[in-house]
Amino acid sequence: MNARRTAHALALGCACMALSAALCVAGTPAEPGRPILEKLLKAVQTNDYDSFVADGTAAVKSGITKQMVEGLSAQLSPRMKQGYEIAFLGDLKQQGCQVRLWKLTFKDGGDDILAKLVLKDDKVAGFWLQ
Repeated sequence: MNARRTAHALALGCACMALSAALCVAGTPAEPGRPILEKLLKAVQTNDYDSFVADGTAAVKSGITKQMVEGLSAQLSPRMKQGYEIAFLGDLKQQGCQVRLWKLTFKDGGDDILAKLVLKDDKVAGFWLQ
């Protein structure tokens, strides 16, 4: 690998690691974090802000607004109500911590969603739906 590619790969790797810094996780061996994922997804489906942030770290609780949850719910709830399946994809070890990944497949046949859940001290430190 030439020096330019090495520098680019290193910069990309550092950027990705910086995004996942300070994230730690716990759960069952088969699908760690699934109960929390299901609670978050139910909160999205029912537009339940309090339930959505209940297991969050202080940063999550202060950074997530009711309007953010309302927007997410408005976008996904109709699809979720038609039904969906959750498939555990695995976990990543990043900077000594774990990030849990799932695939959401919707019964409406539309695009799948990647769910990324990060826990720190049994609290939600990050949750992304892509």
